[in-house]
Amino acid sequence: MPRVIRIINRLNLGGPTYNAAYLTRHLAPEFETLLVAGVHSEGEESSEHIVKSIDVEPFIISEMSRELSMMNDVASFRKIKKVIKDFKPDIVHTHAAKAGALGRIAAIQCKVPVLVHTYHGHYFHSYFHPVKTKVFLEIERWLARKTDAIVAISETQKHELGTVHKVCPPEKIHVIPLGFDLTRFTVNMDAKRNQFREKYGVKNDETAIGIIGRLVPVKNHSMFLKAIQKVFAVTKLPVKAFIIGDGEDRKKIELEASSLALAYSTPEKKNESAQLIFTSWIKDIDVAVAGLDIIALTSFNEGTPVSLIEAQAAGKPVVSTKVGGVEEVIIENETGLLCKSDDAETFASQLLKLTDDSEMRMRFSLNAGKHVMQRYHVNRLVDDMRQLYRKLLSH
Repeated sequence: MPRVIRIINRLNLGGPTYNAAYLTRHLAPEFETLLVAGVHSEGEESSEHIVKSIDVEPFIISEMSRELSMMNDVASFRKIKKVIKDFKPDIVHTHAAKAGALGRIAAIQCKVPVLVHTYHGHYFHSYFHPVKTKVFLEIERWLARKTDAIVAISETQKHELGTVHKVCPPEKIHVIPLGFDLTRFTVNMDAKRNQFREKYGVKNDETAIGIIGRLVPVKNHSMFLKAIQKVFAVTKLPVKAFIIGDGEDRKKIELEASSLALAYSTPEKKNESAQLIFTSWIKDIDVAVAGLDIIALTSFNEGTPVSLIEAQAAGKPVVSTKVGGVEEVIIENETGLLCKSDDAETFASQLLKLTDDSEMRMRFSLNAGKHVMQRYHVNRLVDDMRQLYRKLLSH
């Protein structure tokens, strides 16, 4: 039985955790897999419960996290190297940047037969200063030369990696979209909707618009606030907006909401009359999705946005910026509306279209579930990865 060590930066809520967890669980018994993971950052919600809910017990490296730290990174590297020597894998498969660097260098030194790396997005724009970005890009190019297969999660990402940023030749990149068990976004949705709306005081005739994800700069919540301000001012229908998630930018976003004269409520400071509600993290995200009517995404950069996949699985129309792999997740004018990045005016107009047109929302809702169930189911993910592993091991 071939052995696989799968290494992921950290167990935080998001697509990478689901991807790593499902592959670890469902590639058995053909592949024996050990999941190695770092810890979630401050301001993020842990997703260890997701991994353990499917009977995967990760090997945790407490020093490995998203932040750069010479001392912690060296300690993480030594632990990864020891795990590789003890487990003796045929494949080391790394996920995301930090794990990709430490894991692949350790695997190279240990002479592991096959190296695979999955990009769950990238940091080649909208994250760092240009000089730092250039340094990281050169490191990624060197690592790619030592890697047997690069996995991109969308055709758009493959184009960016292979053609735009020239991380490696395009023929070395295999497109394997994310896969999820989306069942929980299709069952008991009326009861879940009532649960969410009762908790947050959303009336039956109110349209609830939500944005879900980490509160960090690349997610551009500023654009969401500006768009919501216009929606509140223009629509004649009752609307509430939700910011679901937490992170380093929360105080900054709250200050901007105040500067835009948006009355808001937080878990720490309730305001029953507020139209804008910060919920912080919600573990049962299927309950939140059920309670919303429109789901938004305003990011500068995305790989494959999990929140939009889950939204469509639940039959929710979306409005998003046209970045990264979004256009492969959304069928424009059929399951959602798109606009250019950092264009709050157009984004607001798109939100207003859906807010004021219940028939459009219903049409998009009917299209959405079928679309994502075909493309993003966990069985398809596992089958695609199994075929790639077999091919690499046969060479």
